[in-house]
Amino acid sequence: MNQDDAPEALPIRLVVNGQPRQGAAEPRVHLADFLRGELKLTGTHIGCEHGVCGACTVLVDGQTARACLMLAVQAEGCRVETIEGLAGDGAPHVLQAAFHDLHALQCGYCTPGILMSLAELLRDNPDPDEATVRDVLSGHLCRCTGYQNIVAAALEAARRLREERLHGHIA
Repeated sequence: MNQDDAPEALPIRLVVNGQPRQGAAEPRVHLADFLRGELKLTGTHIGCEHGVCGACTVLVDGQTARACLMLAVQAEGCRVETIEGLAGDGAPHVLQAAFHDLHALQCGYCTPGILMSLAELLRDNPDPDEATVRDVLSGHLCRCTGYQNIVAAALEAARRLREERLHGHIA
């Protein structure tokens, strides 16, 4: 293939972490590469590039998606939430605080994807049990922690969110 045959970059307009963003990407570029390269949002990590490890997990229109499998052009017009947007007001999200407090991370490479999956879980299920949390985590590979503190942090974050809702601190 010579340079004249190279695919043309297509414009991509989307809302990322609540902000309208735009860029351009060739049709073959994955969302993870677009976020990291074009939009300079490097919190979404690329691990296996096969959708197995979960490190690249983001929310697309509110649902978890593997950004290493989704093409950037498929995100045209979508709402994408990355780890950079999890703490909306600058303070750590309750999940991030629980991970810190309960030492639920070590190297941190897998953590952004895990946090995004758990954020979806806690949004949809304010009172998950341990089995439900472990089911969500089954889509993620973490070779450092053994998962126990991750499970404990997820359950603690759920407890904190329920308490905040009870006392009217969050919607």
